[in-house]
Amino acid sequence: MQRRTLFAVAAVMVAFLLICGCTGTTSDPVSTGTEKQQLRIATTTSLDDTKLLNHLSTIFEKQYNAEVLVVSAGTGKALEYGQRGDVDVLMVHDRAREDTFIADGYGINRRVFAYNYFILVGPESDPAGIKGMEPTKAFAALREKGMAGEPGVTFVSRGDASGTHSKEQAIWKKAGLNYSTDVQGSGDWYLEAGKGMGATLAMANEKQAYTLSDIGTYLAYKGDLDLVTLVDEGDILLNVYCAMQINPEKYPDINSTIAKDWVNFMISDDVQKEIASFGVDKYGQPLFYAAQNDWAKIGVTEAEVTDPIK
Repeated sequence: MQRRTLFAVAAVMVAFLLICGCTGTTSDPVSTGTEKQQLRIATTTSLDDTKLLNHLSTIFEKQYNAEVLVVSAGTGKALEYGQRGDVDVLMVHDRAREDTFIADGYGINRRVFAYNYFILVGPESDPAGIKGMEPTKAFAALREKGMAGEPGVTFVSRGDASGTHSKEQAIWKKAGLNYSTDVQGSGDWYLEAGKGMGATLAMANEKQAYTLSDIGTYLAYKGDLDLVTLVDEGDILLNVYCAMQINPEKYPDINSTIAKDWVNFMISDDVQKEIASFGVDKYGQPLFYAAQNDWAKIGVTEAEVTDPIK
């Protein structure tokens, strides 16, 4: 299977729309047609960097005679693709912005399919002395020592309006700090990468700096990093992933049938088992946890996790 990555190039998107407009779709898991259906997904970088999406796309393509086309970006950029109707499905991890996206009429049929946790990683020497701290106290200590010019205390932010960047800002806020006035632009200790999670980890590693990462991407890149996990406990570190359709009433040209198929596929028993086992053989633990049996634990309703779209 050759899974192509989409970029925001107008000519490419026009071609997709033309194809989706003339290609028949079916909700039957095995299509009898010979022409492949195309499904366009905008996803957060962690699902792409960890290769989970690639793994699941391969299964879906065989079952639905489909070609899955992916654009990987931060949640903010992925939502922009959805707002323009450039994709059929979103896969993101920022509940507040997801709710706004749906309330504004852009998205429908949101379903939660996985979760993991954010971690604060940094150099093993830990010059800020934050190992084992509660997340907000660790962030406050990083700023205090960074502002004081403590050698080796540098924080690399995603700085890209991603779900991870939103979580970082939420932690600063809970620590009693105003992100835009107390943190952003406050000194050389705080750097903004403006990149995906994998690239941000690589930058933090090069500078022997601290950064906030989802644990899945960290594990996928760990073999190339000197950074270690320093803070990994605290309710605020929960990281929940959802898939949703773009609203066909707002964008009639999207492929709504195969989009529905994908969301149902993600919450199916078989795929939930795939998610729960993905990465265990290589990393000794899953990169993501299946949401199916943990809906109460992660603060969502059972319907958000298990109800198939009709």
